[in-house]
Amino acid sequence: MDINKINDAWIAAGQKVADLDNKLAIQTISDDFEPNDEFKALKEQRDNAKIQRDTLKEQLDEARANEVYRMKDEDKKPLNDKQLDLKDKFVRDFKDMVTTGKTDAGNAGLTIPDDIQTTIHTLVRQYASLQNLVNVERVTTPTGSRVYEKFSEIKPLANLDDETAKIGDNDDPELTTIKYLIHRYAGITTVTNTLLKDTAENILSWLSTWIARKVVVTRNQEILKVLDTASKKPTIANFDDIKDLQLNTLDPAIIATSSFVTNQSGFAVLAKVKDAQGRYMIQRDVTNPEQYRIGGKPVMVVADRWLPDVSGAHPLYYGDFKQAVTLFDRENMSLLSTNIGGGAFESDETKIRVIDRFDVEQVDGDAYAVASFKAVENQQATTPETSGATTTK
Repeated sequence: MDINKINDAWIAAGQKVADLDNKLAIQTISDDFEPNDEFKALKEQRDNAKIQRDTLKEQLDEARANEVYRMKDEDKKPLNDKQLDLKDKFVRDFKDMVTTGKTDAGNAGLTIPDDIQTTIHTLVRQYASLQNLVNVERVTTPTGSRVYEKFSEIKPLANLDDETAKIGDNDDPELTTIKYLIHRYAGITTVTNTLLKDTAENILSWLSTWIARKVVVTRNQEILKVLDTASKKPTIANFDDIKDLQLNTLDPAIIATSSFVTNQSGFAVLAKVKDAQGRYMIQRDVTNPEQYRIGGKPVMVVADRWLPDVSGAHPLYYGDFKQAVTLFDRENMSLLSTNIGGGAFESDETKIRVIDRFDVEQVDGDAYAVASFKAVENQQATTPETSGATTTK
């Protein structure tokens, strides 16, 4: 069998084990946890998946060993300087950091280079990332400020009826200063010695996937914290309340570029709401069947685990989130390892810490609203009497 196919199968099997582990963890941490038949079946599925993963790893190692054994001596040449690119150097530095604790930066850890950060950011966009909704500004300093003039605060020019009238000064614009302070967000994972024996590509793949997931969860959490400080928080009870949210809550200039965000449970409720003619309020985009719309505005659906209900109420965000929120991204991720602290010494393991540096700030609180709902009533059906139409006999 082709070694690349074995490698792909091994990676897929490892991902399957990780997904099943997450499902087991969600059930196990529940206060009313009981190992019922469903849980036992899921655990058995996870155990079988681990056997498959480990077997594929053994096959992969054997295939690689056989491939090296069959190589001719004249084909075994050392890599030249051009082949030792930045990624290979990063992997070597990563191994050195894990095994010896030493880096070129001393105790500061290992900075993730730009090309690998690009890979991580690409992976971030593959997950349910709210970062894609807000404005992202890349910064190079840990602190700074930005000055904004809100659209709603711009005042018109004065009307001069008399051609000889003196033109007065414009009123000074009302400016808002937004200050950012880059924060450090860190997480720790455990690696085994077998990881360090793997190929450079597999090490990079593992690192990129792990970091990307951490980054998505962390940044989503901070974006939601800022969004939840909205000054406008209407409660939705029926079809027309959603129309009011869409058409009568924000400035018309904001409405043109606005969209909806809700969680999966909320979307399940909204998807069943009908208008007076019995048509579903949520419609598929005719140009993209995977995209849903309310009144022509896109609807983004986020899993409940990332965007949970609050006191039993589903969230419904509406507005132009790029106008409302800015994420200041320092783009300076770093890694640091230890085989002593955090229980690593006792278990003969190595702990890897990743640090992400960014800040999230509200720029225009009038550019969006945060509604909530539990149940949404359909729009009342119209009849000639209620609609004002006349009937002929």
